[in-house]
Amino acid sequence: MHPIAFQIGRLTIHWYGVMIALAFLAGLWTATLRARREKISGERIADITLWLMVGGIIGARAVYVATYWREEFADQPFSEIFMIQHGGLVYYGGLIGAMIAGMIYIRWKKMPLWKTADVLAPSIALGNVFGRIGCLLNGCCFGRVCDAPWAIRFPNGSYAWDQHYQQGLVGEHDMSLPVHPTEIYDALLNFGVYVFLAWLFRRKKFDGQIFATCLLCYAVTRSLVECFRGDYTNLHYHLGLTPAQWVSVPIFAAGLALAAILSRREAKRG
Repeated sequence: MHPIAFQIGRLTIHWYGVMIALAFLAGLWTATLRARREKISGERIADITLWLMVGGIIGARAVYVATYWREEFADQPFSEIFMIQHGGLVYYGGLIGAMIAGMIYIRWKKMPLWKTADVLAPSIALGNVFGRIGCLLNGCCFGRVCDAPWAIRFPNGSYAWDQHYQQGLVGEHDMSLPVHPTEIYDALLNFGVYVFLAWLFRRKKFDGQIFATCLLCYAVTRSLVECFRGDYTNLHYHLGLTPAQWVSVPIFAAGLALAAILSRREAKRG
């Protein structure tokens, strides 16, 4: 865990912010390469990527603040809500925010909706790889206590240590208990999804297939990783599921419905 990358005078640069910037650049570069196959302007992709980034950050932060309001924000200054460099972004909130921002831009510029969505979809997964590495460096989104040989410990003062200390599981000068490296799990799964979507993009049967597949993959991988998360409290569980797992249900259903509708439409055209 190394939340601070470097300092320039009084300016502190956090690794989380660095990783978000790298996610943006990597996503933009790879999406631009795919856009050439669909004959979409690289300039348009650059513009919409900026919209996606802003919409994603707003959505991700809004959901995080709403989820952890009592624990982290109720007794803090209002300005703390905007301190994203300290961590605290919820991926499914970012996904929804980015989708809304992207739809607005696409309608505004009259771009081909599903072709554009297919171009961007693999980059969403790639961007999340960097985001989860940022979570690891920041110490957030940690896993449940475990005795796996690959378990990791977080230092004194981290989110994991604070939770374990409040529960009386560690002493004041101890590290956290060993936990599942859920950030690494998520990063590896998202990289696998990116490779798969990039491969499928060159073989897709209809416009929108890659985006629909991205929704399906996200719902499955996120729900799986949630089984190992340890940063939730009992207040966050509803009928045994986390908020992210509940949101994954309609996202998975939307992916299935979208794939069915668009494939049927393509069949009728053929």
